[in-house]
Order: sequence, then C-alpha cells, then structure tokens
Amino acid sequence: MANKRISFEFFPPKSEAMEQTLWDSISRLEALAPEFVSVTYGAGGSTRDRTHRTVRRIAQETGIAPAAHLTCVGASRADVDEVIEDYWNSGVRHIVALRGDPPDGIGERYVPHPDGYANAAELAAGIRNIADFEISVGCYPEKHPESPSQQHDFDLLKAKIDAGATRAITQFFFYPDVFFRFRDEAVRAGITVPIIPGIMLQPNFVGLKRIAGLCGTTLPAWLHELYEGLEDDASTRQLVTAHVAANLVEKLSEGGVDGFHFYTLNRAELALSTCRLLGVRPKAQTAREISV
Repeated sequence: MANKRISFEFFPPKSEAMEQTLWDSISRLEALAPEFVSVTYGAGGSTRDRTHRTVRRIAQETGIAPAAHLTCVGASRADVDEVIEDYWNSGVRHIVALRGDPPDGIGERYVPHPDGYANAAELAAGIRNIADFEISVGCYPEKHPESPSQQHDFDLLKAKIDAGATRAITQFFFYPDVFFRFRDEAVRAGITVPIIPGIMLQPNFVGLKRIAGLCGTTLPAWLHELYEGLEDDASTRQLVTAHVAANLVEKLSEGGVDGFHFYTLNRAELALSTCRLLGVRPKAQTAREISV
C-alpha cells in the first residue's frame, strides 16, 4: 500500500469552529502526500460559495492539488462557466464534474436548469471546452438509485468519458466483488479511464445506514454486527471503522487496484489511522501549519 495513490474528500465548513477543524485536518493529511483532495457541494449547490472559497485556499496556501466539485444544479451555463474560468485563474486544475443532487435532497425529482447543463456529460464537455482541466466524474458500482439498469449507468459513464472525463470515482461500497465486477464490466463497455474506489470513513453507523439507503449501497450483515451495541462508544466505533476500511483496501489491492479515494467527513484521525494500518506514513517535512 505504501506505493498506492491516495486522495481525500472534504466538505466545506458551515461555521468558524468547523472551518478550524477542516484546516487542522488538511494540515495533518497533507503529510501523507495525497494525489489530490476534493471539496464537495451540498444538495442543490447549497454550499457553492464555501466550496469555491475552500478550494481556492487549498490551492493558494497548501502543497496539495485541490479538486473542486462542480454540479449542474440551479445555475445557468454562463454562471457555471464563470466558476470554471475562476478556478483556472486561481490555479485549480482538477474539477469533479457531477450532475448534483436536487435542491430538496437525494430521492427528489431532478429538474435541469432551463439554461444550464443538463447532466454531468454536458458539464464535462463544457469544462473541456474552457480549459485543459483534469476531470473526474462519479459512478455507482451498485447502480444509481434513479437508474433503470446498470447498463444505463455504463452508458452514462461512457458519455462522460467521451465528453472529456479522465477518471471515475465510485460511490462507497463494502463488498470487494462489487467493485471488481463493475470494473470488469466497465472495461467490456469500452471504458478505459482509471476507476477509483471510494472508501467511506463514517463511524456513526446510524448515519452510515441513512446514507447507504439514499445511494443504494448494500451494508453486509457482518457490518451491522460489528457496530451493534457501540452507540455510546465512539472510540471503539472509530477503531472498527478504520479496520473495516483498511481490510477493504487490502482486498482491493490484491485485485490490482492502486488508487483509493477516502471519504473523510473532515476527520483527520480516521483517515490517518486507516492509512497507518495500510502502511502509509507521513512524508518528512511536508506537513505545514495552516492558520485560520
């Protein structure tokens, strides 16, 4: 694992205290020399301004390459193009192009903006037309909840790749075979860009079940058993979470996977613990203090 490529996902802070936590986490995880770190949008682009501000700050104040999540929701093409150009001018060279969740949240009906990009494939093409960004897109190894079939998912993913995407990052999952099957079928569908597994670091099992239900991720029975009775034991839940994630990564590595994207929920401790279990050590003299 020491030679594997890692990346981390954060969400933009909603308060001054959360901002301090975020930058403490970024400072600590920078020492692991991630390939990039991504910053999400909220549903309906509700955290757009905070995302932009956080991404620009990472680009300007750290040695990490930031990847900005960008969605089609609630904005015209002109508005989205302005954001893309601003990112390029700010030194950002990587965008995660997503359709985005409806303003009312996952599960609600998605309606494209009348003057906007209709989907992630159109958005990827728009980004490619503006500048030579690295473009990541999302994919669902267990089928998107709104999709009529997984073949439909592959068709959409192929369209995003054909539009200019250079990498796909999966929704989280817990069965290695789910990923291997998806990867093999993607290759048969003519998809040749790297497909990076998304690894969830969520120690709150109630929250994990809620998120999994919304995005269609299967939770194994053994996972329920591991967290059973730990509702009031946060430290043990963190240990369980780190070991579950590390075990999944090890099994994926055995199958030839060499890149991993960790959904950190802005928690440096869990990401550091998981990477430590995998043999990833901080690089000397790369961590820096980032003050708010």
